[in-house]
Amino acid sequence: MKISVDDQHLFTLNETQKRVIKNDIMEEIFDEDMKRRLKYILTHKYEQCFDRLKKEWEPKLASRMSSIPTNPEAFAELVFSQPDYKNRSQREKQ
Repeated sequence: MKISVDDQHLFTLNETQKRVIKNDIMEEIFDEDMKRRLKYILTHKYEQCFDRLKKEWEPKLASRMSSIPTNPEAFAELVFSQPDYKNRSQREKQ
């Protein structure tokens, strides 16, 4: 099983590694289970990061405007449009 993101190969589970995992997971659902796990990890990371972004920026936005979007993507885009927004790399350079 090869794992790639944006056509860049990240790693491969060889047959022995897959068999070890299949010792616990039914082989009939192996591929779907691995995809589900990868999706969960990335979704969970996104949710944690969004919660921190919201915790930091909700009070700031509330003091600047009368209406704040409840949709997560709209909220994030509003934050990113703020002149004082800085991502992690920008904050670290200070």
